[in-house]
Amino acid sequence: MSRALPKYNKRRVAIIGGAAAVALTGAIVAGTALAGETSKSGTTTARTLADVGSITCPDVASQLPAIPATAQAEVDRNLTLLQTQIDEANKRLVDTVGQGGPNFVQNAILGPLEDKRIATVNRIATAIGRTADKPQGLDALAPCTLNAGGAADTGAEAGAGEETGAGAEAGAGAEAGATPSEAAGAEETGNAGNAGDAGEAAGAGAISCPDVASQLPAIPATAQAEVDRNLTLLQTQIDEANKRLVDTVGQGGPNFVQNAILGPLADKRKSTIDRIAISIGRTAEKPQGLDSLAACTLTK
Repeated sequence: MSRALPKYNKRRVAIIGGAAAVALTGAIVAGTALAGETSKSGTTTARTLADVGSITCPDVASQLPAIPATAQAEVDRNLTLLQTQIDEANKRLVDTVGQGGPNFVQNAILGPLEDKRIATVNRIATAIGRTADKPQGLDALAPCTLNAGGAADTGAEAGAGEETGAGAEAGAGAEAGATPSEAAGAEETGNAGNAGDAGEAAGAGAISCPDVASQLPAIPATAQAEVDRNLTLLQTQIDEANKRLVDTVGQGGPNFVQNAILGPLADKRKSTIDRIAISIGRTAEKPQGLDSLAACTLTK
């Protein structure tokens, strides 16, 4: 971060920080409760929970400046969402322990979690920036780390996405929504970002998503900027998914792409599309049925 951000006022830090601590504690207690359940292998999950470790992320609330009253509700919602994203990622760690290759946690859990956090902290900054100085550098708080609880190798593989439960969280909470032709361009972007192995990139295929922009009604002038931002974010998420597709080619089992890339991408798209619909609905009739555009497909 290029400069220190103004500190959040102490009273609100105490409130939000306490809430986050309670939420995190609740997630740990809930996870611990699973220890008595029987896993598919017939053994209890107590050792699994100990070995898988947990995900730790930088605190965002304490790095925020004074929040205008008009932005408070939106900021609070997104701070809560940041904690929910961590809870879901930790659950995926437990649900998929022992699956995938050595880079799976980074590619299928930590990477998508970072994408989600970037989108969320950007919304926080935007909300504040509407009526005060927009905080800068919050993106630096997006990356999270895995604190291994047991053997390092076990923790490294703890996020494999060969099960449906893993895919649902591996990138939730952000977005994607481009036309097939845009997706083709995204594939080129992803390939360019890869190590340059043209053969490998070709083997990965490309992700195609339904076009969202063409399905929108007339956009009120008051919603235009927000809709445009989210349409751009949709394309960014496709670019990132295509890059991940190339970077992880050959990893995981037969369901890897669906659970670790396409599933999380659909979750991201749904969140973004919902924000588009909400922004339009503030001053016009809210468009319905856009969620059907969330799912994407892999084309070889």
